[in-house]
Amino acid sequence: MKDLPDYGTPLVINVALTGMVPRQREYPAVPEQPDQIATDALACIAAGASNVHLHARDMDGEPAVSREIYAEIIRRIRRAAPDVVICVSTSGRVHRTFEDRSDVLALDGELKPDLASLTLGSLNFPRQASVNEPQMIARLADTMRERHIVPELEVFDLGMIDYAHYLIERGVLRPPFAFNLLLGSLGTIAATAENLAMMVRRLPHGAYWQAAGIGRAQWPMNALGVTMGGHVRTGLEDNLFMDAAKTDRATNPRLVARVAALAAALGRPLATREETRQLIGLGARTPALR
Repeated sequence: MKDLPDYGTPLVINVALTGMVPRQREYPAVPEQPDQIATDALACIAAGASNVHLHARDMDGEPAVSREIYAEIIRRIRRAAPDVVICVSTSGRVHRTFEDRSDVLALDGELKPDLASLTLGSLNFPRQASVNEPQMIARLADTMRERHIVPELEVFDLGMIDYAHYLIERGVLRPPFAFNLLLGSLGTIAATAENLAMMVRRLPHGAYWQAAGIGRAQWPMNALGVTMGGHVRTGLEDNLFMDAAKTDRATNPRLVARVAALAAALGRPLATREETRQLIGLGARTPALR
């Protein structure tokens, strides 16, 4: 019965707080400025999250790549939660040059992120493309390795997992392998249990993985992540409502608390921040900022 999920494995809840699309003027719960993002992150940590996924915004709420903005967000979070796992974005959805996309990777010391997103191929979102050329993927991966930042491998389709194996065989990607499986975005793999199971089966042996769903697919994919023995990404970046009918507007802490409640009902413990680091394959953090 070795294929049964191990509910004794602590569950990591990763919360994607802001993203690049939702705007606070339309959805007031979306945090945009550094103090808002940090405050929301800490509320989510209190609700059970041990990993936060960050996107920066400028003063007008538009997507930003500035390491200075990221530094302010990370500094505020680490002062209160020095060992929480922090992932930053290198998305190609808006910013296309290597210089823009890699700027945040230059942060150092206490401000250096633990993880950085690395999307393993180009794809279409409903209104725009995320362009990730092979040379860009390799160059970002090389920079992350040089900076000792673990890539969070963003996977929107089965072919991206195949490409991960290709990059692993050539040494472009090296352990630890952390996969974020995103299902349900228009133009990519559909959010079904069969598809998620197929993606998990095709991952490298021993890889860490978390399940994410876009829009109304978020809660079903989160629930499957918990029950299949994997981990979960939730948050307003991917979904703005608690219900499929879009009548109950979500907040990040509520989305985290919903996952935590399911884990409790199944008797599955939530991962501490130390356990999260061990599960992903990260080292310990140094003391908090003063």
